Amino acid sequence: MAKMAKFSFFSSSSPKYIPSSPSSFTSFPASPLNQNFTQAMMEETVETAESVIRKWDPNTPSFTKIVSLFNHSRKEAKEFIRCVRDLRRAMHFLVSQDSQSPKLALAQNLMQIAMARLEKEFFQILSSNRDKLDPESVSGQSSISSNSEFEDVMGSDDDDESDNEMRKAGESITQVEKASVVVMSDLKAIAESMISCGYGKECVKIYKRIRKSIVDGGLSLLGIEIYKGSRFHRIDWVTLEHMIKNWIKAAKIGIATLFRGEKLLCDHVFSASNSTRESCFYEIANEAAINLFKFPEFVAKEKKSHERIFPLMDLQAAISDLWQDIEMIFYCDAVAGVKSQALTSLQKLKVSIHSALTDFESTIQKDTTKALTPGGGIHKLTRSTMNFISSLSKYSGVLSEIFADHPLPRNTRLLESYVRTPISEDEQHNHALSVHFAWLILVLLCKLDTKAEHYKDVSLSYLFLANNLQLIIETVRSTHLRNLLGDDWLNKHEDKLGAYAGNYEIAAWSNVFMSLPEEPTDLSPEEAKIYFRRFHTAFEEAYMKQSSRVVPNAKLRDELKVSIAKKLVPEYREFYRKYLPMLGQERNIEILVRFKPDNLENYISDLFHGTPIHASSSFSSSSSSSSWKSLGCVSG
Repeated sequence: MAKMAKFSFFSSSSPKYIPSSPSSFTSFPASPLNQNFTQAMMEETVETAESVIRKWDPNTPSFTKIVSLFNHSRKEAKEFIRCVRDLRRAMHFLVSQDSQSPKLALAQNLMQIAMARLEKEFFQILSSNRDKLDPESVSGQSSISSNSEFEDVMGSDDDDESDNEMRKAGESITQVEKASVVVMSDLKAIAESMISCGYGKECVKIYKRIRKSIVDGGLSLLGIEIYKGSRFHRIDWVTLEHMIKNWIKAAKIGIATLFRGEKLLCDHVFSASNSTRESCFYEIANEAAINLFKFPEFVAKEKKSHERIFPLMDLQAAISDLWQDIEMIFYCDAVAGVKSQALTSLQKLKVSIHSALTDFESTIQKDTTKALTPGGGIHKLTRSTMNFISSLSKYSGVLSEIFADHPLPRNTRLLESYVRTPISEDEQHNHALSVHFAWLILVLLCKLDTKAEHYKDVSLSYLFLANNLQLIIETVRSTHLRNLLGDDWLNKHEDKLGAYAGNYEIAAWSNVFMSLPEEPTDLSPEEAKIYFRRFHTAFEEAYMKQSSRVVPNAKLRDELKVSIAKKLVPEYREFYRKYLPMLGQERNIEILVRFKPDNLENYISDLFHGTPIHASSSFSSSSSSSSWKSLGCVSG
């Protein structure tokens, strides 16, 4: 017995195995024991166990001291486990007959030797088979903790099965997975044997120490550190954004592989005891998992700005995607703190994201840029806002949860009339999201209306509104926003765009349209000359002014040109055809009649590229007498 204290893997303070009273051991009620097990049979059981157990005494100076029982011979390992089980049963019988029996004392000594051996084997298997017990291999066996497909290698009473462990793992399993199943079954057999014999404390202590180091080391390799809130105040945003990206990748592996694999292994090894496996998993995973989910909470507490919203939404999406695994892995009360921390981080992120959205809306409303966009082009606020909103639309899942908790604090009836009426449950779920996006765009449109008022030229104001609304419509049409806002929204805003374009034409070209006779009439040569001069002056003034205007969108640009040409060229062509012959004998006809109808179309086709003409000489250079004849602008 003195030698036992020298064994490094065995606690010297461990008490001798003392079996419970016979009444607590239901397999041996008083009368059946007297009938089925004689004193001689129990003594024979102890003697049989002694020959097997002493061979593998870790304190004997034989080869067995340095050789692993389970690696040396699986058949002997199985026999050793069976002997321990039989020895425990025999001890229950002996203590019920004579608690002072010499055989009972021998059995107690043998039990301590057996437990020392199993404790050593347990440590060696855990230490030397890390590759077979890595979380990825274990997590790949999703049903091992409760599926009868993997019959315990060490638990069968049939001797013929001792050489068929691999077959029991299933032919479809890879060699690595098969090896993993065997190692896990060995650990389970040892754990069940030690716990049933009262040595669970020693077994669990070893398991916790080794497996916790694996979990902590795995997270460290993934870049997860011990997070402290005070440090985050000193981290610049670029560094923090990099940490967020790394955390998302690490969390996916950590939860789906590391913690999941560890939970499966723990549940399998300690399947005989709910309290033991919950306690083990708590000691191994709880601290590390809580630290993992503290990171998003610390990030959410940092300064809230709409420019930083996307990494925050990435964090929330990552946790939401992992939530099913989180609930499955950390379901027991012992590790409920992990779910609580993850939920806290989710709530903090939601608050932070909503605050960033509020900041975004406020940024639009408070934009004080007074610089006018040259030529009525697209304002930088429109581009930046629509880029931001279109990027937001990719996070529909995240935002729908946030908007469900934070509805718009205003009457949305008008907004709802612009978006698709929800029919299905999914559409109803996204309706609040659609209304929010419609509201953000409406805030932008209102701000653009204000900026348009800064133009002194009314036509330029309408062209500015048309250009910016065109960009908004095209952004909605070409992104996920179309699914959220629907075709009704697009149609109504396209009608509004058409109204802006029409108002621009009226404001910019009405003088030209009205410079020709409204109805067909017979004019005298002098009256015809007046109309020619009036038309040319009006067109030249309008053209010089509108030549500096810009329409970036090719479709809108062409539509405006076609619309202006349709209203102007046919009427001028008819007037030109009817009255030019009347003026054929006029001197300096090229000065009086400057534009041929086809030449007029060429001028209109050059509009909206932002290339201004500053003097009428530019017209004369292309409509001089030399070019006049070449253009055929003569009678006949």
